[in-house]
Amino acid sequence: PWHYIDPKNPDDHALIDMIKDHQYNLTVALLDGNVQRAAFEAAWMAHAITDGLTPAHHYPLEEKLEELRGGEGLETRLTPKDKILLPGKNRRHQLRNNWEYWGAKGVMTTHFAFEWGVVTTLTGNRLNADELLPIDMQRIERDGFEALFRESLQKIVVLDLYTEFSRAGWTRRLARDTRDILIPEIIKLVSLAWYECAVNAGKKEIQ
Repeated sequence: PWHYIDPKNPDDHALIDMIKDHQYNLTVALLDGNVQRAAFEAAWMAHAITDGLTPAHHYPLEEKLEELRGGEGLETRLTPKDKILLPGKNRRHQLRNNWEYWGAKGVMTTHFAFEWGVVTTLTGNRLNADELLPIDMQRIERDGFEALFRESLQKIVVLDLYTEFSRAGWTRRLARDTRDILIPEIIKLVSLAWYECAVNAGKKEIQ
């Protein structure tokens, strides 16, 4: 799945739709008592939400890939080779495209380095995830997941973590905000998404 979202574009619904599909399927699985299906949907939903709130997934990767692939869309990447090696007009152009993507400070290299930095920052640290507050539960029952997700998305975007990382690498400020703001926010949203499904299954309102 392509777990990317443009925080500046309110019409970018692809990832939100994926999450809603997982929520619907999870609710149905809970109603049916299908434990395996419920676990599958809960896990993939958590994955999609985590990616959607992670700054590295706010970079317009699809547009950049199309640019480097001479305007060819993602649907043309049919083989493992297509997904790893970028084309070019000639050998030199191909090398330049692949360096821009895979080389030092390249598009995908920076993406992987940022996510590895998050993992390294959290290793050995106690996560300061807050308990779900009654107001959070009331709001998701009233306003729905998308409204809260987009609020969290904007809260994370203003931190500008990925831009700072691309410019200066991993800094103390990045590590602090990742530990104290980013990760707790992700945990809260995943928990609220699961909670909403449990509430809907309890009400047996799914259709």
